[in-house]
Amino acid sequence: MDGTDDTHLDLTKGADAQALRTALGRFATGVTVVTTRGESGRAEGLTANSFASVSLDPPLVLWSLRSGAPSLAGFLGAGWFAVHVLGADQHHLSRRFAAPAADKFAGLSCGTGLGACPLLDGCIARFECRTEKTVEAGDHVIFIGRVQRLAHRDGRPLLFHGGAYHAVAPLAARREADAA
Repeated sequence: MDGTDDTHLDLTKGADAQALRTALGRFATGVTVVTTRGESGRAEGLTANSFASVSLDPPLVLWSLRSGAPSLAGFLGAGWFAVHVLGADQHHLSRRFAAPAADKFAGLSCGTGLGACPLLDGCIARFECRTEKTVEAGDHVIFIGRVQRLAHRDGRPLLFHGGAYHAVAPLAARREADAA
């Protein structure tokens, strides 16, 4: 980073949550909905962009949940979760599962996966996971899951960058559009 408009902050002298959030927002992420069925039988779901691959052998993935989230107890007790990678046409699902609601699944047609996790239709990838380990880290809990079953299809992913949803376009197509 060598531009004159760069913002530089030394976080060793204290956290600046808004500056950190702004800087992290420069990293484009995919958008997922993570679901489970808690020990009480209640379906839980939330939008997460903290999803990442950990290992291919064994097949492990991770995502994180804010320690104060109302659904934390359900996810901790369930032992299973499903990660749904959303397609560019599914921003409505991201918004639905990001907003507080008594029943985020009301009116949705869902399948049932491993561990009785609700499964959403139309996603470009889905990973059904057994919780392998949880790790408390700062103000979040990291869930590491062993992938037991997966599904995927072609499609453009939904992206989140700079506080807004985006869709990816191949660079060659972008250059052609810019030239036109």
